[in-house]
Amino acid sequence: MSQMPDTRASLILQIQDAANLEAWDSFTGLYSPVVYRMARNNGLQHADAEDLMQQVMASVARAVPKWKPQKDSRFRHWLARIARNAIVNALVRDRRHRAVGGSEFDRVQKQQSSRQDSLEMRIELEYQRQVYRRAAEIVRSEVHEQTWLAFLYTVVQGQSSQSVATLLKTTIGNVHAARSRVMRRLQAVVTSIDQEDR
Repeated sequence: MSQMPDTRASLILQIQDAANLEAWDSFTGLYSPVVYRMARNNGLQHADAEDLMQQVMASVARAVPKWKPQKDSRFRHWLARIARNAIVNALVRDRRHRAVGGSEFDRVQKQQSSRQDSLEMRIELEYQRQVYRRAAEIVRSEVHEQTWLAFLYTVVQGQSSQSVATLLKTTIGNVHAARSRVMRRLQAVVTSIDQEDR
């Protein structure tokens, strides 16, 4: 059975020690894909998105020793601001390199400002996707393959319980039970990850 990785509240304290490589591996495993996808979704090429992801992680490494939890502030909102600023700066820098000037540059700046307003919300969405991916990996390692497949085929792929029962050589009742078991466990793992990230 897979152990839930140390997450957020304890992990944030651990990454304040730059020498704690295990904590940094856990942290980058969760947050690097979020930053990368956000960069790509905002128009950066693969290599630029990877560079930006490294810049954000370096910025976090420099700033996290001073980070203190606030009453109404979550760590990932702080991280989102760092990522948002890095992405916006990269996009503006890219536009400048293409010699955008005059009113065209003003238009680009306004566009970036508008993007910036929704970026934190999009980072939150990407974070939630990453949490679900992480939870799915954890749950999949905890259940029998047939239980996971019953969930995958019915919920993710939308196949009928009857066709999945036939495919897996089991009963419709077993398919329903397996699906429910996986969904409950996924919900519990997602809730646990999310609560520890407050």
